[in-house]
Amino acid sequence: MELANLSVLLVWGAATALAIALIAFAVDLSRLSGAKVDARDAARTKERVGVAAGGPGDVPGLVDGADAPAAVPGPVSRKLAGIGMSLSWLAAALLLVAIVLRGIAAGRTPWANMYEFALVGTFVAVAVFVGVNTRRDVRFLGAFVSGLSVLFLVLAQEKFFVEAMGVQPALQKYWLVLHVGVAIVATGIFTVAFVTSVLQLLRDSRDNGSAVLGSRHWGWLDHTPTPSSLESLSFRLNSVAFVLWTFTLIGGAIWAEDAWGRYWGWDPKEVWSFIVWVVYAAYLHARTTRGWSGSRAAWFVVAGYACVLFNFTGVNLIFNGKHSYSGL
Repeated sequence: MELANLSVLLVWGAATALAIALIAFAVDLSRLSGAKVDARDAARTKERVGVAAGGPGDVPGLVDGADAPAAVPGPVSRKLAGIGMSLSWLAAALLLVAIVLRGIAAGRTPWANMYEFALVGTFVAVAVFVGVNTRRDVRFLGAFVSGLSVLFLVLAQEKFFVEAMGVQPALQKYWLVLHVGVAIVATGIFTVAFVTSVLQLLRDSRDNGSAVLGSRHWGWLDHTPTPSSLESLSFRLNSVAFVLWTFTLIGGAIWAEDAWGRYWGWDPKEVWSFIVWVVYAAYLHARTTRGWSGSRAAWFVVAGYACVLFNFTGVNLIFNGKHSYSGL
């Protein structure tokens, strides 16, 4: 079997592992939600029976405990969350091998077109998720990170796929490794930060009495960190990604001068990369110096990630420019 074909199979294997992880994480959250409701109902039942008996002691008139209040449920097993994490590690390993094999088959760094960018960006997002989880429990992000990752991988395989081959002379530079590689890492971190901000918005809405998010089906939000903790995590991730994106712009300008004799040419990709930088710079500035926090800061992150996605897809597919290297 050719290395390129083996790479494709490994990508599908990673997508399958992440799809199963998505189910495991989702069921885990559902069980946590159900346990929360059961515990609350049991506590209310115990309180009502105690009041009816005239005190918190033994309830007279009960036969063999038939009408006794249900015991408060014990801790819920997180085995499914553990399975989800194991599958996430497996998916990261499969993607890494697939990327390496793709690079060997193409005889170059494996991130020169949209297909490869999607693969490596997804790998970084999954790697950041499992890596952060070694320092703090972020399994509540699992269903969302794995869900987005499956979506990106399937789109890459079905819509962005191109055969492994060489690249244009302008791309045969060490800047392909530095400039594009750093951009991909930044995009992967932006992805995890985006998921964190979306959860922050959901949790904040629930805590403020949202009728929709107050239903039983959204009880799993009680098992996510507080909105302030989620905002803090998102801010840290975005700060790291912003520094990397800044290097992306600087490296791109240096490479453009070497390849085309100018640092800046208002190419669509250059413009939108700068727009992404401006949006995240405004977010960091507003949060650190203007006191923006809560949902306003989270919506800023959502807007920034929308720009990132458009820069990756829309700019490559809609506009023609010197950065039209999608391969499609």
